Amino acid sequence: MVVLNKIYTRSGDTGQTALGNGERVEKFSPRVTAYGTVDELNATLGMARLHVMDAMDAQLAAIQNDLFDLGADLCRPDMQKDAEADYPPLRMVPSQVDRLEAEIDAMNERLEPLRSFILPGGSPAAAHLHLCRTVARRAERMTVELSTVEQVNPAAVKYLNRLSDWFFVAARLCNDDGRKDVLWVPGANR
Repeated sequence: MVVLNKIYTRSGDTGQTALGNGERVEKFSPRVTAYGTVDELNATLGMARLHVMDAMDAQLAAIQNDLFDLGADLCRPDMQKDAEADYPPLRMVPSQVDRLEAEIDAMNERLEPLRSFILPGGSPAAAHLHLCRTVARRAERMTVELSTVEQVNPAAVKYLNRLSDWFFVAARLCNDDGRKDVLWVPGANR
């Protein structure tokens, strides 16, 4: 269980922070940047939840919880040492990716195929979900970049990749099942 009885510690005043294994690193390290962007995504998702209906809100609440799991996974390097940890480190698992895929498939059944790219917008819920989509893509890029220099759980990368697709399809649902999507008109303002 997490107990936070003091919010500031002053331990980060020198520009370093502690990872999940206690190792101290610069606050701009690729690992901190990756899980910090996941945290930003969680905050944007909190804003999106203010605009969606109950059924989708429950799915978004599950995703927010997953994002904390993902942050916990990313903040703990060196997966080979997981067995030596005082407690089992929390890692993303394939079933979390599978759940997103099943939800995407179910949502997509209600939608007509796209015949044009769409612009982020439409309803407030859709606009917020498109913002979540773009932040998820950035978190994915940061996590993939991290994986070029340090070990990263492959399920974490897959989860972020599916998540941006989830947000895209969910945004279309929030635009009256795609009927109110804002279509891109190539060269419209030439």
